[in-house]
Amino acid sequence: MTRGGDYGWPECYYDAVQRKLVLAPEFGGDGGKKLGPCAAKSAPIAAFPAHWAPNGMVRYDKQQFPAHYRDGVFIAFHGSWNRAPYPQGGYNVVFQALAGDHASGMCEVFADGFAGAVKSPDQAAHRPSGLAVGPDGALFVSDDVRGRIYRIVYRGGSNSGSSAGQVVPCPSASAPAGAISVADAKPPEGSHPDAGAAAETASLPVPNGATKEMMVLGDRIYHGQVGGATCTGCHGAAGTGTALGPNLTDTQWLWGDGSFRTIAKTITAGVPEPKQYRAPMPPMGGAELTPDQVSAVAAYVWGLSHRAP
Repeated sequence: MTRGGDYGWPECYYDAVQRKLVLAPEFGGDGGKKLGPCAAKSAPIAAFPAHWAPNGMVRYDKQQFPAHYRDGVFIAFHGSWNRAPYPQGGYNVVFQALAGDHASGMCEVFADGFAGAVKSPDQAAHRPSGLAVGPDGALFVSDDVRGRIYRIVYRGGSNSGSSAGQVVPCPSASAPAGAISVADAKPPEGSHPDAGAAAETASLPVPNGATKEMMVLGDRIYHGQVGGATCTGCHGAAGTGTALGPNLTDTQWLWGDGSFRTIAKTITAGVPEPKQYRAPMPPMGGAELTPDQVSAVAAYVWGLSHRAP
């Protein structure tokens, strides 16, 4: 990194497949072909899987860890919330070796398992957030789910050598997102794998002005299968809320009266100044939804909050 360097934000994003900066759609890009001003910007020295959400980074220059880790950087990935319908990723701490001011090889997963059984914003037990190196060379990792601080030290004997033992490489930034997430339980023989979810959505009440078909579409939008929406990231897969967004299944509403009309209005306008949560909601959750899609997801959210106990 160069002090005062121009790395293209916010007009450009790094296409890991083409290995170059391209113009973002919101600035006139066409999905990866048009370069525009990005042709003159500086590309990143390292690329990481999409949406892992790096929250903290610290350079390691102490002697406590093996020499392999000296003069590289540790990065805390808070974890994704918008990779649906694909598996979420991150929720770990990685190490990126450096050679001068350039990356040296791929990053490696240094510490994992923070999330527990499920890597998702509403079910993760812990999420790495901040990093610091202590005077004695220990690495400190903060968790913003339960306020825990981890202290990591090396106890492998003499650390004068260069070996770090077996390492786990990070997935390539250009690797496929993985298989679409589905429930572990298999459906009864002869039934559609989505039959359970479809039946649950069909059982929801429908607000005046909406239809059952809108509810089904709203379900798909909410869960990231249509329109690029990221609702589950803040409100959870079941709509029961996370540390980033409120519960949508109860009758307490922070904005409006919980009617179909006001839910649609809130989705369209976003929430720039939340009353109880630290992160604002951009208009349409940051997606580019059509008016019909907004109405569909608003109907689905209304149904969640009016479901029979």
